[in-house]
Amino acid sequence: MKIVFTGGGTGGHFYPIIAVAEAVREIVKEKKLLEPELYFFGPTAFDDRALYENGITFVATPSGKIRRYFSLLNAIDFIKLGFGIVRTWFALYRLFPDVVFSKGGYGSVPTLICARALGIPVFIHDSDAIPGTTTLFSAKFAKKIAVSYEETFEKFPEDIRPKIALTGNPVRRDILNPAREGAKEFLELENGVQTILVLGGSLGAETINNTILEALPILIENYQIVHQTGRTHIKAVSDTARVILEANAFRYRYKTYDYLSPLALKMASGAADLVISRAGSGSIAEIASWKKPSILVPIPESISRDQRSNAYAYARTGAATVMEQQNLSPNLLVAEIERILKDPKMTKTMGEAAFSFAKPDAAHVLAEALVNTALEHVK
Repeated sequence: MKIVFTGGGTGGHFYPIIAVAEAVREIVKEKKLLEPELYFFGPTAFDDRALYENGITFVATPSGKIRRYFSLLNAIDFIKLGFGIVRTWFALYRLFPDVVFSKGGYGSVPTLICARALGIPVFIHDSDAIPGTTTLFSAKFAKKIAVSYEETFEKFPEDIRPKIALTGNPVRRDILNPAREGAKEFLELENGVQTILVLGGSLGAETINNTILEALPILIENYQIVHQTGRTHIKAVSDTARVILEANAFRYRYKTYDYLSPLALKMASGAADLVISRAGSGSIAEIASWKKPSILVPIPESISRDQRSNAYAYARTGAATVMEQQNLSPNLLVAEIERILKDPKMTKTMGEAAFSFAKPDAAHVLAEALVNTALEHVK
């Protein structure tokens, strides 16, 4: 059994693939099938360690990012795309997998084009409330399409909709369930003080970081904060916080991390009473599975059209509130945090709404469909 995974170069495309790969191996073990051969086709490996730990072989497939606005880089990337298609053709033909699973993004285009030409079954999963260009293109020839939001159905042509299933967004097994015990000891947090977990995505979010820093003296009077700053921002944030809190008696309540490992994230999510986050589809799926209320700060629509749609689609469930980046200020953020955390009934209701949105079996559902299709192909 050979399965090829493909997706763009972000954590939102990559880590759901890891979750599905984990579930594939579990199903194969349960059914006592031969060990599957798993491959990841994309421009970069993104996380070599995650691929290695899950027995996934990386195959480099160059691809160009075609922008929706005029840019000379489009010409260069169009050439990259052509080269990527040729290279991917030979790689895919040699392997001839039983099924291809795409998470969308520009990095998956060469693999999808070649899979269609070779007659290899294609499954698509789109995490966002508004499907991406790659998803809409490949939906025409995909065998099945999985989505995370009910709103997404209406974004597809009517003749495509019968192929669509609402599965939710896959979440990696090691962070799916928060650690309820030992979390505060692991993170050296204080008992009896509410905890705020701040996530800016794998790269961090400078605007969120700066707002948290400005609000720190007020926040740590009543709360403790676990702050994932992003690797590129950790030094600047830590240095600034040290100056701001130098004479503050509660400075120990502020914990900074460049990146939270799966174990640290499992602990942090267990300790958190509220999560402040960007609105990437992966982040929302994780927060929902943790049953935590959240404040979402989407990337502005001028930079990314996905996050704002994701944030409001999720907020309509009652699980989160949304603060637009242009309106984000220390005073407004503190007021919103207090509005939620000082109202136990609201906190509980938001947490329950989050869990109602979550689809903890998403990875297993998708993996089962891939395994069944691969077995049919083998026959």
